[in-house]
Amino acid sequence: MISFTPQPATESPIQEKPVFSPHVSWNATFSQLWVALAASVFLVSVPVFVQAPLVRTLPWLGLASTAIGVFLSFQLMSRPKTRFWGDLLLGFSWSWLAGSIYWGWFRWEPFLHLPIEAIGVPFALWCLVRQWGKVGSYFYLGSLLGTAITDLYFYLTNLIPYWRRLMQVEPDGVASVLRGALAQISDAWGICCAATLVIILVIISIFPLGSRQIPGWTFSGAVLGTILVDGLFWLVASFA
Repeated sequence: MISFTPQPATESPIQEKPVFSPHVSWNATFSQLWVALAASVFLVSVPVFVQAPLVRTLPWLGLASTAIGVFLSFQLMSRPKTRFWGDLLLGFSWSWLAGSIYWGWFRWEPFLHLPIEAIGVPFALWCLVRQWGKVGSYFYLGSLLGTAITDLYFYLTNLIPYWRRLMQVEPDGVASVLRGALAQISDAWGICCAATLVIILVIISIFPLGSRQIPGWTFSGAVLGTILVDGLFWLVASFA
């Protein structure tokens, strides 16, 4: 079992740190880094394939479950061996909160998507300034960056009408909307935009992988997870 026990920033012996202690170094082995990367990629896909369907029928359940996630994150962060998982869960909770609000009540308006998804930015920046909660903050910001670039692609290729239609159509009409959206982006402009934005995401995600810091790898995992999710959506549309 891979332990994520963080090291104190000083040379003093390892001891349990309070949950709000900023004096933690996130240097890690490569096995720990790869686990952090994989966990981030997985968590980016959860809101898309689990949360969105859930909150369409039970929006208040999705919203209330955010409190459970925050509670568990603080419990995990209070122990050195589970601090990483608690930190990551806290960042994920911000993504879950924003997704619950948007997909539960505002999914018909694409232009509100990014402002609502950014609801946790002030808290994430506060954490980074305080040098606390870095894993979760980097995960949340990486996920938000990926979301922003995906939304930009929708704007550039005029997919917004299909977004609105998909949120309103009956289940038996989803395939028709997806086929229309795929046809919309199959021209040279759509392909060029997709290639350019994917290259940008890949470049952004590569730089943090040069370090041995877990927060940077969680950021990369969140960005790469966005590419994976977008690719899966493209496959779904292709076979619709």
